[in-house]
Amino acid sequence: MATLILVRHGRSTANTAGLLAGWTPGVALDERGAEQAAALPGRLEGVPVAAAVTSPLQRCRETLAPLLAARPELELHTDERIGECHYGDWSGRKLSELADEPLMKIVQQHPSAAAFPGGESMRAMQARAVDAVRDWNARVEEEHGADAVFLMCSHGDIIKSLVADALGMHLDLFQRIHVDPCSVTAIRYTPTRPFVFRLGDTGDFGSLVPRAPSDKAAEDGGNAVVGGGAGAA
Repeated sequence: MATLILVRHGRSTANTAGLLAGWTPGVALDERGAEQAAALPGRLEGVPVAAAVTSPLQRCRETLAPLLAARPELELHTDERIGECHYGDWSGRKLSELADEPLMKIVQQHPSAAAFPGGESMRAMQARAVDAVRDWNARVEEEHGADAVFLMCSHGDIIKSLVADALGMHLDLFQRIHVDPCSVTAIRYTPTRPFVFRLGDTGDFGSLVPRAPSDKAAEDGGNAVVGGGAGAA
């Protein structure tokens, strides 16, 4: 079956503000995110992308804009199933405030049991994203052949849940996975099993540089950053 390239959107204004954006409208790429998006065509040069699919949210569309400009023949499709998790009442709130919510412990340690107030469960988030990938796998293979490559631009928690599915990991372990803004993850699907070829590849090691104490609040206690985090500076 086809090879899927998963691109997390570039760094957004919500990432740098420490907000959990969710489906909040008007969340755009910041200056760094725009630079990341501009570099994407060069990073994917030579990769024959047969189809591009995006979350409907603005930050994902802006991330793919330079790639589409470089490849005018590439048609863009939108699929709400790879849109951000519906965080409900948590949407737009500061992550530093959400850290004190009792639900955050469930999100971190037992996400398969987590459901956001006024939003969706993390199980439902993963299920819809996996369904989208399976459907697009079949469509791309039928239209372009078994060796085709297609691309999806989505969000941190969505991509992490798709990687967990590809690795045969329980959703309760998906917080162990990290994908930076505008990182590339590649999964080759076959009739018997998926193979993960790239995971959160940004082409640099900036995220491995020790951070200042003021930048480490979200990492205290070993917690994952819900929504994905802002990545390296």
